[in-house]
Amino acid sequence: MDFEQRLQRAIDRGRKIKDQKGQAAATREMTEEEYRQLHSKIRLELSEHIESAIRKVADHFPGFRYHTVVGEDGWGARIIRDDFAIEDGRKSNQYSRLELLIRPFSEAHIVELSAKGTIRNKETISRNHYQFLDKIDIDSYSEMIDLWILEYAEQYSADA
Repeated sequence: MDFEQRLQRAIDRGRKIKDQKGQAAATREMTEEEYRQLHSKIRLELSEHIESAIRKVADHFPGFRYHTVVGEDGWGARIIRDDFAIEDGRKSNQYSRLELLIRPFSEAHIVELSAKGTIRNKETISRNHYQFLDKIDIDSYSEMIDLWILEYAEQYSADA
């Protein structure tokens, strides 16, 4: 085999390697898009669960204002309540809230749940939990959401 033939084969092999790398990159992009779609599907299901559960808490404690949260911070719901109290002849504002959000998609390929709760100006809940998209258990996530909301409701009713 002369040099010209070997050179042509080397060039062909190089082109095949380039094509394979391009196909691998395209596969990764497809996989990334599939992760985005899966996150979106899970986020929708969990945020609907959050909205439903938090709305029920607001129904049991008059005075809470319910808000659906959709934005850069995530998707979910929050309830807020401002109470005014007179202590030692002075007026004070007592702020209570509960917020649960599913955070936006990240390159870490996780579903992250964030919870913040305040009762009468005291932070009672500040938690984050995540599971990898490819290993997520929706039922356990829903149970955790319920548990955190029930814990807040119990603490709020004990303090009221």
